[in-house]
Amino acid sequence: MADLKSWKELEKGAIIRGTTSLEFKTGNWRTFRPVYNKETCIHCLFCWIQCPDDSIIVKDGKMEGINYDYCKGCGICAQVCPKPGTLVMEREAK
Repeated sequence: MADLKSWKELEKGAIIRGTTSLEFKTGNWRTFRPVYNKETCIHCLFCWIQCPDDSIIVKDGKMEGINYDYCKGCGICAQVCPKPGTLVMEREAK
């Protein structure tokens, strides 16, 4: 049987960096965009927690808007929002 190495003896393989999504503006990929109505927002931040692209802008614990440079229009924010009409998905104007 071949001599097995412990994990400490293995050579380094692929180096995994942290989040790189902020290095690439990908907002021009979307077909739909969330439109934010600040008048009905209760600042629960469910949208911020669930957004896979870190596109929800939060300041002082409150939702401030959407960073469309990175939003891909997946609609998760609108789906998890408990207040109807706060985040509405609309077709992107091209």
